[in-house]
Amino acid sequence: MPATQPYYPHYDPLHDASPGTAMDYPPSYWRFHAGEPPQDDGPVNGDMEADVVLIGGGFTGLATAMFLAREHGIKAVVLEANQIGWGCSGRNGGQGHLAWGRLSRSQWVRKWGVDVARRLHANSLEGFEVFQSLAEDPDIDCEPQNLGNLLIAHSKQALEGLHQESRLCNKVLGYQTRILDRDTVLNQYVGDQECHGAMLEPVGIAVQPLKLAYGYARAARRLGAKIHTGSPVQHWTTDGKMHYLQTPGGMVRARSVGIATAGYTSPNLNKLTAYRNMPIMANSVWTRPLTDDEIEACGFHSTIFMTDTRKLRYYYRFLPEKRLQIGSRSAISGADAQNPKHLKIVQEAIARKFPALAGIDTPFFSHGWMDISHDMMPRVVQPDPKQSVFYAQGYSGNGVSFSAYASRQMATLIAGGKIKEADLPIFSSPLPSHPLRPLRRFGQRALYKYFQVLDTVR
Repeated sequence: MPATQPYYPHYDPLHDASPGTAMDYPPSYWRFHAGEPPQDDGPVNGDMEADVVLIGGGFTGLATAMFLAREHGIKAVVLEANQIGWGCSGRNGGQGHLAWGRLSRSQWVRKWGVDVARRLHANSLEGFEVFQSLAEDPDIDCEPQNLGNLLIAHSKQALEGLHQESRLCNKVLGYQTRILDRDTVLNQYVGDQECHGAMLEPVGIAVQPLKLAYGYARAARRLGAKIHTGSPVQHWTTDGKMHYLQTPGGMVRARSVGIATAGYTSPNLNKLTAYRNMPIMANSVWTRPLTDDEIEACGFHSTIFMTDTRKLRYYYRFLPEKRLQIGSRSAISGADAQNPKHLKIVQEAIARKFPALAGIDTPFFSHGWMDISHDMMPRVVQPDPKQSVFYAQGYSGNGVSFSAYASRQMATLIAGGKIKEADLPIFSSPLPSHPLRPLRRFGQRALYKYFQVLDTVR
């Protein structure tokens, strides 16, 4: 379906009632590279009824529809405000980590103890297999690169911390990571001039994220799901066991609803998700294709994906198409999203890490909202057992891989099944709220300034 509205870069989930209606994609390299979107079912056109409605046409909504059909025989209806993969799913770095949320494994141990940490780790390995099976499915066609990942120490102190994290992974969790010295990283992986060493994890798959979303959409529709783009939920009421979802094209009645709107969740959508996530903006930059001389000067020996250890971290990878993709945190509000200083911050990082690329043309720049939970851990839950409402959210910047597993788990819950390890923190409680909700962005500004200082001295 052709877009009826131009892309609006200043959308802010804390201030705008809706992310739009049939809005065009953001100007990312992923959209340029992914080809035409797969066929969908167009906007809702008249009142309709469904057993299950999934709100959000990104990774989670699309994969949940696929699993509902494949494993439970339920043909769901997906309602997407704009386009397939328009939100977080088409704007991330394509890094499929073995990570459930933002907390490190050592933080799991400190927060819940060794036993729970081991169970979470085992759960993450099981969940990653779900993602891997989808990412490497030829019918999904998302250009997977199964190379593991590097956590790059940006300082000597950060490298000491990686040594400790690696020992915990190896000895406590049985997950064999390796510490690499600076020379090994520079000579075998990447010539990042800020690198003091790195931790190599054996598990990690990079993908073309928008193509992954497109693949999920094609699979879901082949199995009988309906995907209605240009159909934002403008109003939601519940009467008894029936939910009434008003869209511009008509009323959709549903017996069960799964919420999969991530960082684009309006506080007005439903009380069960209101202010349960903190939307955080990240940006991403893609350079022009590099010359062979530039590739050699930058030491791009691998297309493994990387993240550095800063609090305000950079995530980056050398793409098979010979472009550098790099991203980091961005504006705090939608109103400031297009401020040139945010692009400049990333361009300066490119120059520090790869001096040969100082001043290089960056023809693609986009930004988008992540769903950061207040305790940095995701949830897949039915938050109120009296209501047939479910959500999978709070991925905290690690949704590429986790969303596949979360979708399968949410599909099980919607179908009335039981999930394994239901007492783990990510399944046993709703997303926490925040006691200082109106002041969160003031706190975010102060925290960013504090993190900038820490990243300089540590």
